[in-house]
Amino acid sequence: MPIFRNAQFEISIAKPSGLPAPNGPEIAFAGRSNAGKSSAINTLAGHVRLAYVSKTPGRTQLINFFRLNCGAVLVDLPGYGYAAVPEKVRRDWGALIEVYLKERESLIGLVLMMDSRHPMTELDRQMIGWFAPSGRPIHVLLTKSDKLSRGPAKATLLAVRKELSAYGPQLTVQLFSSLKKTGVEECEAIVTDWLGLGEPKTGDVVDSSATGAAQTGAAETKTPG
Repeated sequence: MPIFRNAQFEISIAKPSGLPAPNGPEIAFAGRSNAGKSSAINTLAGHVRLAYVSKTPGRTQLINFFRLNCGAVLVDLPGYGYAAVPEKVRRDWGALIEVYLKERESLIGLVLMMDSRHPMTELDRQMIGWFAPSGRPIHVLLTKSDKLSRGPAKATLLAVRKELSAYGPQLTVQLFSSLKKTGVEECEAIVTDWLGLGEPKTGDVVDSSATGAAQTGAAETKTPG
């Protein structure tokens, strides 16, 4: 069974002090507030309302934990970078995300959502650059790829790959569409490999047509928020 299917909600927390005791490997999902993160989680889980989808970006202010059948935990982080959110709220979100990403020992990798029409914003670069030195993997989902025709979508994938390729195999990237449900298998394969549940691999990540993954990486900078 796909690892994200039948995920079950466990707890929401608003402050670092509320973080539950680690209970299994955790995969964090992050992204700008309008990058389609909640829709991507719902698509991966095969559940229309597992993660809350708001028409107002920046509304979700909590870290949400979901238990997967394999014993791992999907962790939905607050979206970052929405300008209409009050400055104090942005600071609180930034502190919450920072504590979790920096101090959570059970965190094994980060799935980072970017809108394929506007990838690699400054805040995305900050997030990658801040988290990458931890040595844990990052997988980039270029979401809303259905908004692009095949040619521009492939060009976007290649451009992101080129920008990040100098930093090694720690990062991977693919196209993803919640609307058309494309890219689900690629994402599942990457995370399954992180968890040590997949078949042994040799060589580079395989690029599966326009939705394939690629090697990427990052440089140091500050925490976004």
